[in-house]
Amino acid sequence: MATMPIGCRGQFERAVGQLRRRPLRRAVAALVLLGCAPLVVAQPSRSSAADDLRPAYATPSDIAEGKRVADGMCAKCHGATGISATRGVPHLAGQRPSYLYAKIKAYQSGARDDHAMESAVKFLNDDALVKVAAYYANQEPSAPLPADSATKGAAPLDALAAGKAAAEACAGCHGDAGVSATPGTPSLVGFDEKYFAGAMNAYRSGQRKHELMKSIATSTSDADVRNLALHYALQKPAPAQTPAKGNAARGKAASAACAGCHGEQGVSSNPANPSLAGQDAEYFAAAMRAYKDGTRSEETMKLVAGQVADSVIADLAAYYAGHQPRQPKVVKPLTLEQWVQRCDRCHGLNGNSTDPRAPALAAQRLEYLQKAMQAYQGGERRNSVMAAMSGSLTNADVANLAAYYARQKARSFVFVMVPNK
Repeated sequence: MATMPIGCRGQFERAVGQLRRRPLRRAVAALVLLGCAPLVVAQPSRSSAADDLRPAYATPSDIAEGKRVADGMCAKCHGATGISATRGVPHLAGQRPSYLYAKIKAYQSGARDDHAMESAVKFLNDDALVKVAAYYANQEPSAPLPADSATKGAAPLDALAAGKAAAEACAGCHGDAGVSATPGTPSLVGFDEKYFAGAMNAYRSGQRKHELMKSIATSTSDADVRNLALHYALQKPAPAQTPAKGNAARGKAASAACAGCHGEQGVSSNPANPSLAGQDAEYFAAAMRAYKDGTRSEETMKLVAGQVADSVIADLAAYYAGHQPRQPKVVKPLTLEQWVQRCDRCHGLNGNSTDPRAPALAAQRLEYLQKAMQAYQGGERRNSVMAAMSGSLTNADVANLAAYYARQKARSFVFVMVPNK
């Protein structure tokens, strides 16, 4: 087991004395001594203490035997001391003992599907699994990935930051925060994310005829379209800062035929249909004429627009331009900091788990962390908690979380059994 700094022994002995007075039976005392390196902490349930916590009780001779097994069966892939030099193969050094034991058993039984791992551990008995887990848990963890390494900046921006960055290229035409100040150019606020993405795809495909927008939409990735849609959906809505020439009162009367799809006062409740409230009047009129003459190919709107006189189109444009748009219902994604707070609840502060059954994430190989999260997302790894946590992660979230934890300093822990007296 790891040695204890001399200056910490008094504090350690006092803590153990307190724990001995508690009604624990075959318990593992988890001690975290600030400023004293490798110590730590856990209080297992009685029902499992005799099984999955055995690696935490390992003796020096158990660890020595575990090393002999590891040298013969594991070192080729995971490194002699559990620090992997192979892309996609995890570090094992310093990993929590009961977690290692449980996952080796899962590979052995086929609960985790990996042919190479299943073959490597297939014929090891349970005693050997315990000792291998104890050996790797007692090795010095790997160093964190340097912040200035070649992977610096490789993780993408989160969706909020990426959307804001992409929107800078749109502001010249569509206005700051998506509120147009240019007649003939649409405001982008107040739209559901799905409608925004559908409109961009319509420009890409030519369903909407506009050469500049087709060029822009074609060169914009699907991820950036989603990020832009989120960005504009979250902006504070305001009417376009442009004039409207029609008669709004007459437009109100004519709008009754539009309310079924576009909502009262132009605020749509259907993600497939755009809100019209606060839209630039000149753009609205141009869009209606495009539906009318077939330049925009959408059968329902072509039929409707074909029955509306140009003077009525102008009145409708004035009516809708005078109304306050509303923000659509949108779920704001979590930031990296918020995701880390959630992950740390189980995996410990900065990924240094204090539970022998929960894996440490700090200083783990970056690409392995990504692969593991994607495996939980895809169901290749079955864990109800991780499936729920990872289900809403975007690719950017996965990359950012992996980079964050790969750059954290890993800390070793010693799990000490305190007998009941």
